[in-house]
Amino acid sequence: MFKNQSSEALTEEAVKAALSTVIEPELHRDLVSLNMARDIKITGNDVEFTIMLTTPACPLKSTMENDSKAALAKIPGMGNVTVKFGSSVPTDNRISSQVGQQFRNTIAISSGKGGVGKSTISVNLAISLAQEGARVGLLDADILGPNIPMMMGIDQMPPPRNRKMVPAERFGVKFISMAFLVKPDQALIWRGPMLHSAIQQLLTDVEWGELDYLVIDLPPGTGDAQLTLAQVLPLSGAVVITQPMQVAAADALRGLKLFEKLDVPIIGVIENMSGEFFGTGAGEKLATDYDTPYLGTVPLQPQVRIGGDNGEPIVVSHPDSEAAQAIKQVTKEVAARVSVLTIASQDSGGFIPINMVG
Repeated sequence: MFKNQSSEALTEEAVKAALSTVIEPELHRDLVSLNMARDIKITGNDVEFTIMLTTPACPLKSTMENDSKAALAKIPGMGNVTVKFGSSVPTDNRISSQVGQQFRNTIAISSGKGGVGKSTISVNLAISLAQEGARVGLLDADILGPNIPMMMGIDQMPPPRNRKMVPAERFGVKFISMAFLVKPDQALIWRGPMLHSAIQQLLTDVEWGELDYLVIDLPPGTGDAQLTLAQVLPLSGAVVITQPMQVAAADALRGLKLFEKLDVPIIGVIENMSGEFFGTGAGEKLATDYDTPYLGTVPLQPQVRIGGDNGEPIVVSHPDSEAAQAIKQVTKEVAARVSVLTIASQDSGGFIPINMVG
């Protein structure tokens, strides 16, 4: 298939020809035309190169590595092949132009009602992204019922800098919440304009720095906060959280439909608290019925609740538990889906190679 012979010196052209047959599983294009095969080094007949991923949390690293090695093995006389990985997350260019912040992508975490573990998923997903090497922020947009600081184990943020709020940081995640700005026993009875102003301040008056992902923990339901967020911040996509029961999935559907009306892409559905107590299956059925990606199932385990109460989320406190492993896999699915959506939004009909610089 390739012209290189064992008696000839191995060339970069032959390596690229082989790698042009390797298809990126999510984007359905080859590594060479996507500009994902980088830094090819040839020593004799040994080859070393880097696959530049669209996210450090890519769920298909091993697939691409194995496919690349199989393709290169077809070159006569091929020696050892070393595959390295790098990453640079594609940028949703709408975000910086609208809010003036360096967010590459924004991920809204939503639920049709309270009590389904939306904030727990938000916290653990953000930490999991950071554990994979991404730069992550977490915005507690549940203005009336903020609890992210409790789950993250920090009750105050650093002093302001350059006339801007500085987010707290733990487990590699920067985060901000209205809980830092009001007394614990203060009831916030806000609607419309006040919610709008609060959310906008937490976005624009904070020194976030450059982030690959801003994860946004929305309040439950389909109210003012969701509408405000869609107005003030371009959302790369929304994740819908549901419990395994049909009644919970019915509520989650309302949230899904709201984002459709707001032209916010749906990243997918996560079924939380799955298992013997609540049952299983409603989340997957919701995703199937409405042709939406099913991102995965997180089982109900006591350590999830304990970790949230103690400020030690389960992906930190019990990383090898079934629930933590499920969250980590879901995180990879979310990251991959965000990359696909962002790249698709940049490609207006004609082919464009991925710009990995940054």
